[in-house]
Amino acid sequence: MVTVRDIYANSREILKAKGIDDYRFEAACIIESLFNTRINVLINSEIIVGENQVKRIQEMLNKRVEGYPLQYILGEWEFYSLPFKVGEGVLIPRPDTETLVDYVLEFAKDITKPKIVDLCSGSGCIAIAIDKNIPNAQVHAIEVSKEAVSYLQQNIELNSSDVQLVIGDVLDTAVVEGFSELDIIVSNPPYLTDSDFEGLQKEIEFEPKIALYGGDRGVAFYEGITEKWRVALKKGGLLAFEIGLGQEESVTEILRKNGFKDINYRCDLNQIIRVVAGIKTGD
Repeated sequence: MVTVRDIYANSREILKAKGIDDYRFEAACIIESLFNTRINVLINSEIIVGENQVKRIQEMLNKRVEGYPLQYILGEWEFYSLPFKVGEGVLIPRPDTETLVDYVLEFAKDITKPKIVDLCSGSGCIAIAIDKNIPNAQVHAIEVSKEAVSYLQQNIELNSSDVQLVIGDVLDTAVVEGFSELDIIVSNPPYLTDSDFEGLQKEIEFEPKIALYGGDRGVAFYEGITEKWRVALKKGGLLAFEIGLGQEESVTEILRKNGFKDINYRCDLNQIIRVVAGIKTGD
C-alpha cells in the first residue's frame, strides 16, 4: 500500500532531481490539488493512495519535469487571495502584478464610484481583484484573445464579480470610443522584446506570445494605449502600467509626451520598479 506520505516523498525527489527549485512546494501543490486538502493534514493521517490517484499524480509530475507550468497543471492559481482558472492561452497571474493592484486601490480609495478600465485583461486577475476590493467601482475588462476571454468569463463567475467584459482590441479606436470620463485606466500589457524571448524560462514558452510580446523595443502597447486612451480618461485621472525590467524611462517618456504629470514608480517585493503611473492634465 502507498500512503500520501510515500507519494509526497517520491514526488519531491522526482522534482528535485529535475532541478525544480521549489520542489517541496510544487510536490505539495500537486498532491493537494488531487485530494483538495492541505499536505500536512494528508501526511499525518496516513491516507492510502489508490492506483488511479498514483497514476494521475505521475502524469502531473511528468508534465512538470518537461517544463509545463505548474499553474497550468493545477488549472487554478491564486492572485490577491482570490482563485483564478488558468490554462494554455492565458497569462499566468504573478505576484509582481499585485503591486499594480495595490497602487490602483490606493489611488481610488477617496473616489466615489470610480470608473475603471483594465486593458489587456487576460485572466481578469487585475480587474477582478480591483472589483472585489472596491465594492462601489464600475470596472470593465477588455481582452481580444478568444482563449483568454474564456478564462476571464470563468473567473468573473468563480469570484462572483461585477466586472463587465468587453471583447475587443485595446488599440481599436472603436473600442476606445465606447468609454469616457474614466477615473482610472490600468494595464499589464505585453512588454517582452525580441531579445527577452531568447532567454525565456522553459515554463514561459508555454504561455501565449500574444500576451507577452511588446514589439522589438517592448513598448508598442505602452505607446498605443497612452496615445489612444488618454481621451477616455478624465482630467486628473490615473493611467497605471505594469512594466518590464528597466522600462521605466521609456514608459515615463511616453507618458510625458502625452500630457501626463506627477509620474510615479512603485517597486515590487524584489525592489524592481514594476509600476509606472501618471496623472492626465488638460483635455
